[in-house]
Amino acid sequence: MSVTLSTAAQTRHLQSYQRLSTIAVMNIPTFPQTDSSADQALQLDQQTCFALYSTTLALNKAYRQLLAPLKLTYPQYLVMLVLWQQDGLTVSAIGARLYLDSATLTPLLKRLAQQGYLTRQRAERDERQVQVYLTNAGQALRHVALDIPPQVVKRSQLSLEQLQQLKAQLEQLRDGLLQPVP
Repeated sequence: MSVTLSTAAQTRHLQSYQRLSTIAVMNIPTFPQTDSSADQALQLDQQTCFALYSTTLALNKAYRQLLAPLKLTYPQYLVMLVLWQQDGLTVSAIGARLYLDSATLTPLLKRLAQQGYLTRQRAERDERQVQVYLTNAGQALRHVALDIPPQVVKRSQLSLEQLQQLKAQLEQLRDGLLQPVP
């Protein structure tokens, strides 16, 4: 489908293009700097997603430092938390609990097995399913990890009540975002 512009429209389009080209060459932003609410809505610091993203980066950095002595990555730690709560889960049950697909989860489980923290076995009832069990070393690691949550609370500089409220709000946000769009 072709669009034909009038001569006047073509001239305006060319003039606009020339102005924008000149501005771009001068390295001046090509968008108007106004204080309208629409423009403010697109500012980085106004974005909830960026606040969550940058907080996640800071949280991962804190966990990286805390988990280094345990030789665990943060995703591996999450897998261990799930198994410390309930041992013998299937890979798909662990993935559902962590919101991870099996393609992401399987390499994590393999590394944890290589470290001696868990074993993976085909389920007796259904050989298509793989069950994951903690080893003695994996169970013993739980006692070492008990100190991590209080350290995270301390680093957050928030009260336990504030963190619990924040957690509830984040869970509500997550659940809302996972709902189908009407």
